[in-house]
Amino acid sequence: MTAKIRTPAQIMLSVWWAIFLREALDRLFEARAAWLWLLIEPIIYISLHAFGLETFRIHQVGGIAINMWIIAGFIGFLLWRRTWVQVLHGIDSNRAFFAYRQVKPFDVAVVRALLELFLMVPISIVIIAIAMGTGHAITPEALNPVWLPADPLLIIASLLGLWLFGLGFGMITSAAMRFVPELDHIFKLIYLPLYYVSGALLPISLFVPEPYQYLFLVNPVVHGLELIREGFLPTYHTLAGVSLGFLYASALGSILIGLAMYKRFATKLVMR
Repeated sequence: MTAKIRTPAQIMLSVWWAIFLREALDRLFEARAAWLWLLIEPIIYISLHAFGLETFRIHQVGGIAINMWIIAGFIGFLLWRRTWVQVLHGIDSNRAFFAYRQVKPFDVAVVRALLELFLMVPISIVIIAIAMGTGHAITPEALNPVWLPADPLLIIASLLGLWLFGLGFGMITSAAMRFVPELDHIFKLIYLPLYYVSGALLPISLFVPEPYQYLFLVNPVVHGLELIREGFLPTYHTLAGVSLGFLYASALGSILIGLAMYKRFATKLVMR
């Protein structure tokens, strides 16, 4: 009886499934109530910043109620940041898998990114449901409130672009960190500032003078977050120059550069 020969695609899917199961168990059960913290973290950030901005009598931004404005941006930012961080540390966390010749660094990067997308979808739904269930509408007008996003396709396209950019940026930085390990300390230092320079928690349009706002548009994440908010409310006043094309060009460009680096330094990446 001859052994069944598997195709390369079947081998790849088997590898992805094995890594996915391992990563999912680690993310959800590595510590007590680890799965709950995935939901609590964004709720805490959103609540604190919404309370802080309302204290300064900022009740809406561009027509969107401040709490929903933060929720819309923070969900997109969290998807990008978590995807980037998971891909960034994917090689070191799965080094034992590279003893099998079928497993490549790219497999780990893709699976970790897919797992983050898989986790963020229900988290986002729960956060938005909680906000709406507690009486928070997209628009602050009491007489004619808007409860549901007007353009879900734009929101999905923007979230997908941010996710792809997180994957590509994570691949580039993970390869770079193999040559300069000290970069890890720098990345940890910029996690918090990134929340603000990306416009996730503080409105760039309110806190940055108009002549200098264009400098923030170099960051593709800003484009994604602004477009998500536009998807919630089409009349939202986005920053001038925001473009879905720029977000996807940055995402695909970073993925191509990441793939080239993974291919060029394949041996270096898996060595201890």
